[in-house]
Amino acid sequence: MKRTLVIGDIHGGLKALTQLLDRAEISQQDDLIFLGDYVDGWSESAQVIEFLLKLEKTHNCSFIKGNHDAWCQNWLSDEVVDEVWYHHGGKEAIESYAEFDGLAKKNHLRFFERMKNYHIDDHNNLFIHAGFSSMHGPAHEHYASNYTWDRTLWEVALTMDKRIKKDSFLYPKRLLLFNEIYIGHTPTLNYNVDVPMQGCNVWNIDTGAAFKGKLSCIDVKTKKIWQSEIVQTLYKNELGRNKKQ
Repeated sequence: MKRTLVIGDIHGGLKALTQLLDRAEISQQDDLIFLGDYVDGWSESAQVIEFLLKLEKTHNCSFIKGNHDAWCQNWLSDEVVDEVWYHHGGKEAIESYAEFDGLAKKNHLRFFERMKNYHIDDHNNLFIHAGFSSMHGPAHEHYASNYTWDRTLWEVALTMDKRIKKDSFLYPKRLLLFNEIYIGHTPTLNYNVDVPMQGCNVWNIDTGAAFKGKLSCIDVKTKKIWQSEIVQTLYKNELGRNKKQ
């Protein structure tokens, strides 16, 4: 049976990614939608990109761009190191490219450049890394950075008064545009939750793989969830994006 599986923020955790895909028992019939932030955190950012390039040759994949991917793309393009990026996983990403030659880096750069800002499926479900601010939808977004940085969509969905009905003029117009919305970007660990969270029709699949959480995948139709082990246990001698004690 064909499934649509959505995978959250990976952050250089190749071991977690391969473990997760094995546990979900992915097949070539499945549609795999990745919500971005493939790099920055654990030591295998470049290796994650290399793995995904091979995966798309055998599986139906959609790759959404995250804010960390945009940072890494800029570095691959002009070799300028953004200071904020460097201290939030960029250092580990740069180090992971030590074994890759110029041709491989150019191939990865092209991969970053062709990533989507968002994807809408045949059932009017939206898949986007962070969010959008336009009441008319992401296609009308004035600030492109919102695709990878916006948190207001999730905050609105999460804090919505459940007594407000969809036919009320108070109901957020952005949430009415789509059947369901799938995002990453904001770790559910911020709310002391280690599984995907739902707010209204918005699903947050970032379960903190870059920190002390797991990498997660969800079946859009059944809402079945698969998770890796806590990613930190797979990289025992690394800190990921956890602050040094």
